[in-house]
Amino acid sequence: MRAFTLRAVSVIASIPEGKVMTYGQIAALAGSPRGARQVVRILHSMSKKYKLPWHRVINGKGKIGLQDEVSYTVQKMQLEAEGVQVSWDGTIDLANYQYIPEKLPDLLMEGMEGE
Repeated sequence: MRAFTLRAVSVIASIPEGKVMTYGQIAALAGSPRGARQVVRILHSMSKKYKLPWHRVINGKGKIGLQDEVSYTVQKMQLEAEGVQVSWDGTIDLANYQYIPEKLPDLLMEGMEGE
């Protein structure tokens, strides 16, 4: 697994229940501030394998970014089950629910060694 991917997976895995992070926020913490689309691809291809909490990742506007109705509904229901309020248009109040880690996950720090 490439270093950025390893770091992104580590950040995603660290998002606690009832909180969300944006694709861009994850990319920046993983070392690539312009890597939001890479985070989307990582979630698409690795969520099941690594049991990532994909539903806790939203777009930079604070909204559920999934386009198809089934996936959108599943994400909305999973967030609401964790206590996250989702408005009628899929918006989540980042001031209340955005996760900002106080420290980086250990795996993330290990992935940055030697760079």
